[in-house]
Amino acid sequence: MEKLIIFSAPSGSGKTTVVKHLLSVMKSKLAFSVSATTRSPRPGELDGREYHFLELDDFRKKIKAGEFLEHEEVYAGILYGTLMSEVRKIWSESKAVVFDVDVKGGLNLKRQFGNQALAVFLRPPSIDILMERLTKRSTEVEHQLQERIAKANYELSFENQYDTVVVNDKLEETFATCEKLVSDFLTNP
Repeated sequence: MEKLIIFSAPSGSGKTTVVKHLLSVMKSKLAFSVSATTRSPRPGELDGREYHFLELDDFRKKIKAGEFLEHEEVYAGILYGTLMSEVRKIWSESKAVVFDVDVKGGLNLKRQFGNQALAVFLRPPSIDILMERLTKRSTEVEHQLQERIAKANYELSFENQYDTVVVNDKLEETFATCEKLVSDFLTNP
């Protein structure tokens, strides 16, 4: 069966760290779905590795052509989406697709794929800890940081719509919990 594993979380909750860990320890079973976005690359990011960086017009053309499984305007003027071509490529390699997507995108994928998908909501231990993590990351200016915190509070209201919620308090425990969740999901028909 072609399966999907969806990780969603407020920005700064550690979902990218968890997904990278799973991909490193389960590389024969999992592959990452590289999302498309209209945002600019951050230092060190490469097109096709972290994201497919698209101009807004190109992104909209792909929407009209039906090339996205899901897409959202996550922040004002910044779109993210999942290209069907990415998913097909991974399934052709007999691997499960791993997503690191925003809350709405994750729920859209779960609705489309039902039992083929495991939807995991990764939450920070608290908003204060989340704010501390985002501040340390230093990728946003102050107004962007406040926007992300407000969005995080909103996103946390969706956690009960996910198959499971994992609190990312102690990273090693989070890794172990997520490894077991994914392994159990992949071995069940």
